[in-house]
Amino acid sequence: MKKIIIFTAIISLFWSCNEDFLQEESLDQLTSESAFITYEDFNASVSNLYYLVRRQYFNRDENRPFDFLYGTDIVYDGENNGSQRHSRMEAAYDPSGQIATVHWNLLYKTISEANTVINRVGSSNLTDEQAIDILSQARFFRAFSYRSLVYLYGDVPLITEEITAPKVDFTRQPKSQVLDQIIEDFDYASKNLPKIAEAQDGKLNNLVAYHYLAETYISTGKNTEAITAASVVINDPATDLMKRGTRFGSRANEPGNIYWDLFRTNNQNRTSGNTEGLWVIQFELDVLGGGLQSGSKGGSYMLERHHGPLIRDVRLIDPADNRRRPPFNWPVGDYSGGRGIGWMISTTYFSNTIWGGDSSNPDFVNDIRNSNENFVREYVANRAPFEAEIVSTENPQEGYTVPSRAIYAYQTKATTPFNHPDGLYNNSDTFSLSAAAGGTYTDQYMLRLAETYLLRAEAYLADSNPGLAAQDINVIRDRANASPVSPGDVTIDYILDERMRELGLEEKRRLTLMRLGLLYDRVSRFNPYYVEQGMKETYNLWPIPANEIERNRGAVLKQNPGYPGAE
Repeated sequence: MKKIIIFTAIISLFWSCNEDFLQEESLDQLTSESAFITYEDFNASVSNLYYLVRRQYFNRDENRPFDFLYGTDIVYDGENNGSQRHSRMEAAYDPSGQIATVHWNLLYKTISEANTVINRVGSSNLTDEQAIDILSQARFFRAFSYRSLVYLYGDVPLITEEITAPKVDFTRQPKSQVLDQIIEDFDYASKNLPKIAEAQDGKLNNLVAYHYLAETYISTGKNTEAITAASVVINDPATDLMKRGTRFGSRANEPGNIYWDLFRTNNQNRTSGNTEGLWVIQFELDVLGGGLQSGSKGGSYMLERHHGPLIRDVRLIDPADNRRRPPFNWPVGDYSGGRGIGWMISTTYFSNTIWGGDSSNPDFVNDIRNSNENFVREYVANRAPFEAEIVSTENPQEGYTVPSRAIYAYQTKATTPFNHPDGLYNNSDTFSLSAAAGGTYTDQYMLRLAETYLLRAEAYLADSNPGLAAQDINVIRDRANASPVSPGDVTIDYILDERMRELGLEEKRRLTLMRLGLLYDRVSRFNPYYVEQGMKETYNLWPIPANEIERNRGAVLKQNPGYPGAE
């Protein structure tokens, strides 16, 4: 009986209390309301925006960063198994496939986080200076993500507010409207981000925003504005192309040239003396969250793995017994491509045509970007009985075809010859690599000043001034020791070829071609492999992901023409 009386008293106590007693008050937990108060809170979220960019374009997983290279005019697939390889185009670009879906999701995730940061600044305790710092970065990342979305998908939902409740009625806004928002955000960022001389390595600066503002102006036909914005970048006293005839950085005492120096370990940031890098994506070795591990390719940008040839499979005739034997030990961290597996094969257009065809053309020989240190065509055998024998992509020995997965001309910016992390060597004396190799162990350029020159040349050409366009192109070509181009020869095709020569695999080539609406045109003319695999004009845009259309129950999210489900 006593127990019942006590229980009843306790119940009565609860019922007699005000209902506010039942309301939870979080005193020490992280919630959406308490997460954006201090400058440190906002910086944590902005840091995640940097991470999301690196994740998407450089180390999302084994394949997705390379969606910006495969399926274009620059390379083709050496391995075509699986429905998500670009060589199987109909399956690869299906609305339910990973390629279109993964990038859509990552881009909108970045936009969502940027919108949250932007919308929460007003209710924070940030100073005016701190608020501008946070807003300029967040608005840049929002614009940068919408930039990729409109180039890849065309008309897309435009979301500029934080979404705090379920929403299933998105509609696609015209590309022109999205571009206007991109201009507004890049313009704000260009006026408020720190100057490049004041910005920390890897962080955004005003010149990066001005470059992409110029690019967006071109996309809207505002060529004069594009020229003005690009000129701010080029004329900044803190920037300049690294000069031919000089050397710099960590390996300046080795054979090579200034172009080779640009891609060596620790040479990308301004602290190395590099005045050309405008936005450098940071990778740190054996640092939590840094991406690079001294004993693994995991987390790295696996460009070596994709673009390095599978030199292991080359065979030469041994004159002693007329039998075919491998002339290379593999994998070796030298100029044979590291632990490449021959998935990303250079097109003949990329490796030969744009340089003048072959060694009979002066530019093929004189252009430093095409030297063997930068674009390997002569491989030095390292296995008995063929030591020191030259295996050439231009004059291949009998018995195999060039290009093939085993051997082709490849760019050394994909790898770090004689400079892999110590933990990846089975034998550091012979540079023999372990099976864990395959990453590219350097910081990565998102943007170099050379690209701004080529972008301004594009704006000059569109503004009917091929003379000034030629001048900008020739700044690049002079640094490369290549012959100058005449104004009458400057076309959009020539500029795209020069982007190939100068930017090669570092450019997100798909974005450039889809921005100009020329993906189908260039692939059809210069990459016969993808023509055979069914290249269609439809692929000038990716499809809207099927799962986005299906779960958008409150409105119609239209599919792009030519894809399943399109009207």
